[in-house]
Amino acid sequence: MQRIFEKERVHILVNNAGIAHIGKLENTLEEDFDRIYCVNVKGLYNCMLATVGHMRTNGGGVILNMASVAAWVGLADRFAYSTSKGAVVAMTYSVAKDYLADNIRCNCISPARVHTPFVDGYLRKNYPGREQEMFRRLSQVQPVGRMAQPHEVAALALFLCSDEAAFITGVDYPIDGGFLNLRG
Repeated sequence: MQRIFEKERVHILVNNAGIAHIGKLENTLEEDFDRIYCVNVKGLYNCMLATVGHMRTNGGGVILNMASVAAWVGLADRFAYSTSKGAVVAMTYSVAKDYLADNIRCNCISPARVHTPFVDGYLRKNYPGREQEMFRRLSQVQPVGRMAQPHEVAALALFLCSDEAAFITGVDYPIDGGFLNLRG
């Protein structure tokens, strides 16, 4: 397996791993903070580190990191998560600058809420019998009145990894239904 990886060119890396934690600074245990950091920050670091050398020696590539609007607004009761996603944005900018001459583009996407099975499970667990009401409330946080769909985030990711986006690097793209700029 190692020989195959060394011989093959890595064209694209999409860092799309992340976990969440509910809590403010005072009720975020160090173990919780470390767990979030290990996955959301160090996991991306390890994947980029394992990939960037292959991209450099083979003419370039694309790195796309998944961040969050939490990086920009510091979501309430999401201290560790917001902190980790801020680090993802900073790492993206740094890698984009450091590897520009190597033809490696690095961008990130910052989604607001995306309707996934995680959201449905969260609502079932924390709001039994009130899932639909809470779903509506969470959806209305985005000015467009709904959560993003996974395919919408995937379409943006596909574009940013394509040759059509060859002139784009060092950018964080919010896909947030107006959350960052249109809130009242």
